[in-house]
Amino acid sequence: MSPDMKELTSAPDGPAGAPSDADLDLPIQGFKGTPDEIERQWFEKIYTGRGDRQKQLTLRAVLMGGVLGMFMSISNLYTTLKLGWSFGVAITACVLSFVIWNTIRSIWGGRLSQMTMLENNCMQSTATAAGSSTGAAIGTAFGALLLINGVHQPWYVVAAFTGFTAALGVFLAIPMKRQMVNQEQLKFPSGIAAAETLRSLYSHGAEAMKKAYALLIALVAGGVVGLLRSYGTLAEELRATHRPQVWLEKLQRVLFIPEQVRFPQWLNPIPHGLMAGLVFEPSVLLIGAGMITGLRVSLSMLLGSVLLYFVVAPRVLLMDLTHAQVAGYVRAFALAPDGSFNPTRWALWGGTSIMVFSSLATVALQWRTLVRAFTLFKKAERPAHSVAMDAIEVPGSWMVIGLIPITIGLVIVQYMAFHISIPLGLIAVALSFVVSLVCCRATGETDTTPIGAMGKLTQLLYAALPGAKGIASINLMAAGVTASAGGAAADLLTDLKSGYILGANPRKQFIAQFAGIFFGLVAVVPAWYAMVPNKKALEAFNPPATYMWKAVADLLTQGLHMLPVTAIWAIVIGALVGVALPVAGKLFPKAEPYLPSAMGLGLSWVMLFQNSLSFAIGAVLVAAWTRLNKKGSELYYVPIASGMIAGESLIAAIIAIACTVVGLLAAR
Repeated sequence: MSPDMKELTSAPDGPAGAPSDADLDLPIQGFKGTPDEIERQWFEKIYTGRGDRQKQLTLRAVLMGGVLGMFMSISNLYTTLKLGWSFGVAITACVLSFVIWNTIRSIWGGRLSQMTMLENNCMQSTATAAGSSTGAAIGTAFGALLLINGVHQPWYVVAAFTGFTAALGVFLAIPMKRQMVNQEQLKFPSGIAAAETLRSLYSHGAEAMKKAYALLIALVAGGVVGLLRSYGTLAEELRATHRPQVWLEKLQRVLFIPEQVRFPQWLNPIPHGLMAGLVFEPSVLLIGAGMITGLRVSLSMLLGSVLLYFVVAPRVLLMDLTHAQVAGYVRAFALAPDGSFNPTRWALWGGTSIMVFSSLATVALQWRTLVRAFTLFKKAERPAHSVAMDAIEVPGSWMVIGLIPITIGLVIVQYMAFHISIPLGLIAVALSFVVSLVCCRATGETDTTPIGAMGKLTQLLYAALPGAKGIASINLMAAGVTASAGGAAADLLTDLKSGYILGANPRKQFIAQFAGIFFGLVAVVPAWYAMVPNKKALEAFNPPATYMWKAVADLLTQGLHMLPVTAIWAIVIGALVGVALPVAGKLFPKAEPYLPSAMGLGLSWVMLFQNSLSFAIGAVLVAAWTRLNKKGSELYYVPIASGMIAGESLIAAIIAIACTVVGLLAAR
């Protein structure tokens, strides 16, 4: 072993080897230098795994995360069916785990040791895999298939498909972690929020305590806002079951924060209608995410939304109206009876195109880094810290070893259950890499994972492939493969970002995440049949996301000619924009900070205006604060933003769990 290697691997375990308060903020603010220098700084200043100074991957951490994730997987399935969205698991699991374990310790008279911060982080990875990665395809792809065919798929088909797609996402994330988390240092705001929440729970020292108090105050404020915005969801569930909710109605009359605040009519670009999402959403979760995301991406999102809502969508709608009587013309927008419409139903094609092509262009521009990462050098010829990093990072060989059986299993399941040919099944697995790449980058830059948009991209592709045209089951389940894998990969990278900030061992986190898949399967598959025993029960949910997947399948299985010509234009223009922005940034590096973010622009076309507006508000608040008081901003904005995210997401999770319980009781 070289002297440098000995120095790196035998750092003291006591206070002298612990990171300083200034060092702790480095992985959030971002290291400077070449990729090698960035990794060396992290390894020397942040990594806490030398000498096993902190327990991390333990049986109690995996069991705690698995059990919590099982409950959350059921709740996420319920909210996907009921509302069309799922809540974040990581922060909720961290807080609940800390409280539950310390309660158990108190009951046992303190005979059990406290769970370390890195154990809690490993628990978070297990809970995320169980709670988020296993149910994405069930409520959408399988739900849409149930609406079309009228009968359930056998439980073993659902379990095998769900398990293989979740595992596919976990293994596809391996080559992306070192690039996006270590070297590009993408934000992953929820990952930062989870890490800051854990720090506050385990904080020591004067400055750390100040940050912890700031986070706690913001967490309470975020929780209150979340409760006052969303307790009506629980009231509706109670009202549906004829259970008493008088106290909720009294509270509503006293304190109420609306879920949306409409803009004045003069801001509406449609004279006799209204575009969905053209409102302000008083969500501190989104504002907090914008605070961490930063000005460039957040303002790019707002720019894209303004272009869509005030420039492009009105003109496309006008084109629809003027060509309404033209034979063969396919309208871009379907107007509701009140004249309203959702611009993202059309714009998602252009937005998805920007995200896909910008991600591919970015990878192409970084080919030297990628080749270097996958090139095998002799350890003696490499820097000592690089060899040491290889010992804790998930090796690329694991990806190869894992993908072989996963690919074979997925192809068999697709062929046997859905009559998807072997070539088409292999294409779905290969396309999952592209979808995971886009999902991970979008989550890293904006904290939003465009699973729905990526699923529709797959549906569009399979509408054109020979052997898949006109067959809804192939269209839906191929999209289920790619969307589920992309969501699982993004979840893993978010947790790995938390571990990166805390100095965790990523290889141990990966093992914890993989273990979580099996906990989630045990819970979510039986829950699917319990919640939705038949087609009629699913229709009673009026599931928005499920209906959207079915609608796209019904449309595209008729042929690509059913796609509006304006959507094709949007795809082509989006591809050009997606390639041009990364290339311009590479050619003119000094101008890159002032160019719009391609991912921000693309994502703004698949999400509502209200979300982009909230992100921009958060980013502008931090920029103004930094200008007025740079020291205070640098010290507190991340803990405050993390608390806002944690508070509202925690309340959303609790209400979702409560709604699930009430809904299941009502079904009995």
